[in-house]
Amino acid sequence: MEISRVFFVVLAVASVVLTVSFPAVQAQSLAPAPAPVSDGTSIDQGIAYVLMLVALVLTYLIH
Repeated sequence: MEISRVFFVVLAVASVVLTVSFPAVQAQSLAPAPAPVSDGTSIDQGIAYVLMLVALVLTYLIH
């Protein structure tokens, strides 16, 4: 009976030590996110909106 009690205490201490130490082992410092870069899609979309507005105005003026 005494062996099982000692085994239980050793197992409990080992589990606490491993639980505390494993997150520290896997900790990593992540690189900062890169600055946002315009890939031209917002410029293309802006030009498309302006052209659609010009077409709408011309259609209104012609009719």
